[in-house]
Amino acid sequence: MGPRSLTLLFTLLLLRIFFHAEFPIDAVWAVICTTLLLFLVAGMAPSVLAQEPDGERPTFGERPIGTAGRVADAPVIDGVLDDRAWEGAEVLSGFTQSEPFQGQPASLNTDVRIVYDDEALYVSAVMHDSDPSRIVTTDTRRDSSLNDMDSFQIILDTYHDQQNGSVFGTNAAGVQYDAQVRNQGRAEDSWDGSWDVMTSVTETGWSAEFRIPLRTLRYGPAPQTWGVNFQRNIQRTRERTYWAPIPQVFDLERLSSAGELRNLALQAPRNFKVLPYVVSSANRSFGQGATTGYNGDIGFDAKFGITPSLNLDATYNTDFAQVEVDNEQINLTRFNLRFPEKRPFFLENSGLFRVGKGNELDLFFSRRIGISDGGLVPIIGGGRLSGKVSGVNVGVLNMQTDAVGSTPGNNYSVLRASREVRGRSGFGFMFVNRAGTGSFAQSDDWNRTWAGDARLGLGEAFTTSGFIARTETPGRAGRAYAYNIDTGWDDGQHSARVEYGVTGEAFNPEVGFVQKTGGYRRYAIRLQETMRQDAIRALGFREFLPHVNYTRYENIDGGLLTADLHVDNHWDWENGNFFSVALNGSWEGVSEPFEVYPGIIVPVGDHGGLSAGIRLNSDVRKPVSGRVQWDIGRFLNGDESSPRLTVLLRDSGRLSVDTTWTHRSITLPQGAFRTNLGNMRVTYNFTPSVFVQSLLQYNDRSERWSTNLRFHWLETAGTGLFVVYNDTESLNGLGPVNRVFVVKYVRQFDLLN
Repeated sequence: MGPRSLTLLFTLLLLRIFFHAEFPIDAVWAVICTTLLLFLVAGMAPSVLAQEPDGERPTFGERPIGTAGRVADAPVIDGVLDDRAWEGAEVLSGFTQSEPFQGQPASLNTDVRIVYDDEALYVSAVMHDSDPSRIVTTDTRRDSSLNDMDSFQIILDTYHDQQNGSVFGTNAAGVQYDAQVRNQGRAEDSWDGSWDVMTSVTETGWSAEFRIPLRTLRYGPAPQTWGVNFQRNIQRTRERTYWAPIPQVFDLERLSSAGELRNLALQAPRNFKVLPYVVSSANRSFGQGATTGYNGDIGFDAKFGITPSLNLDATYNTDFAQVEVDNEQINLTRFNLRFPEKRPFFLENSGLFRVGKGNELDLFFSRRIGISDGGLVPIIGGGRLSGKVSGVNVGVLNMQTDAVGSTPGNNYSVLRASREVRGRSGFGFMFVNRAGTGSFAQSDDWNRTWAGDARLGLGEAFTTSGFIARTETPGRAGRAYAYNIDTGWDDGQHSARVEYGVTGEAFNPEVGFVQKTGGYRRYAIRLQETMRQDAIRALGFREFLPHVNYTRYENIDGGLLTADLHVDNHWDWENGNFFSVALNGSWEGVSEPFEVYPGIIVPVGDHGGLSAGIRLNSDVRKPVSGRVQWDIGRFLNGDESSPRLTVLLRDSGRLSVDTTWTHRSITLPQGAFRTNLGNMRVTYNFTPSVFVQSLLQYNDRSERWSTNLRFHWLETAGTGLFVVYNDTESLNGLGPVNRVFVVKYVRQFDLLN
């Protein structure tokens, strides 16, 4: 399906939902005109938009090709590459820099080999290094970010759709890092697959051996050709290299630039894993007459491979006791705060169900399931079906929560289907339903969301994407729709993006998230230039990044809701230091008085103005590094001075202490106030799979400080022993508020292996 066909299909989908939902005629014509323009551009774009900008920057059209060989005897995974299995394997080398000198050969060689048998895929990598004593290791805990240390990563596009993949990575200490990528977006490292890696450091560098069971991957029938790429970081020079060259502006997730892995004839091993758990807890609230409650429970998760490309996940009596608590936030706005999802079951394959506008508007937000007003709601169980069927990405989720007192239980259903087409393009739809269940539920206790989305990529630089949605809520009248169109150009040097969106006042995705309610129109523009001229390097800088963002929200019936301006230049030093001075603007159209702080009421009117922001980061490769941010200027109808300080201490990747303190001093005509928010996260890694971590938080707005202490002894795929202690203390002299102690053990049983 070419760009013209895709654009025409998207137009028909837009018209179908718009007219069915009685969208305003001006919005309909705006979308029709925009889509017709894209339809015309799609016809001429291959010859125009695919051109590389003038200059000496290299092209990235040629993609390397490698082969994988079948072996009879699997290599021993010990990090030492002395097995016969590697002797006849093709060597994949010739890495190219993305940072700091785009298009130049890597300063140090890397050799990769890939073989397979009926059980697993095996990857070996030799990272040659003339001075291994300068290898940088900043963390040794599983799923630690590999960006700020010497590391090696693999991405496998097992369906060769150039948009979705799985990432496996490690550092010289043998840490395990894995993630999922959807639509060439940000890697979601919440996914925990079952695989192994071992490393060793020698006088000539370091090496790694990976064993990735075929049961961990999803792929089509034999013979297979996969997309593949490898990334090596050489952190002492902040060098980033790839086997298949990628422009500086992109990362490993840029699967449309990946190479190919051929000669695969993988069979489809059956997959059936059961993960039972047992948990015991003690909970004491220190209110008057309170006692200590003791509780024990059991439950399980299960994974069943229906086909090599379709997987069923089931859960019963779901428990998330091992998950880290939320970071404290202080809300000084009229809008909703968003707390991130941290529960493993909902994080896995979460990118498949993501439709909307980032953190501002999300049509499916899994924290609506099992969490209400910050408290936990028991989840009886549920299931998720995800994978590919005849080239279509399919996701089906159903979860059932229990009743709490007179509050009824709820059944949640999500249906998602999408398809990728050539040219970084794709389209899909989603349906979300919530229905009250049980004797306390009323007949009108339900809510539904319907949505369609699409993206169109032309050449390597031009992208346009958008979504349209409507909701159904009994008894709620008005404009129950939302849509957004986002168009941008990014060739690695010049970047421009414009957006337009509308959210109706009756739009109500109850299983989603809407930051700004009441209805609005959204306009946004971003311009950015990446500057890496020789004159800049001669001054000791790697990059200048001047940019300007302007986002404006208007009430749907007219008048300012809020607007933000950001004008900045990033000064990135070659030695790892960073500095920026920004001109910021914030304006608020307050239509109803609101309480920004206890006893301080902001009146009706247009408020706001300009402010300055200063940001300074020191070199994170050092044992001690810091970040300073200071905002000074207008806040609503007054002024603020808000410093934020972060200090990070690291010791050989085992110990890290990350401390942040945020102080806000605000003076309004209605009164002055201050807020303080602090947290300290201390982590000690005994091994890559055994660690202890504490999170100490202070919030003077809620007059509480809290401690979250966790000990994890991981086995595989997020299983193992978990010990958790939570303590919440009051600041007003009343002492402890609540203390909880939890012990949980999860074990994985592979029933077909």
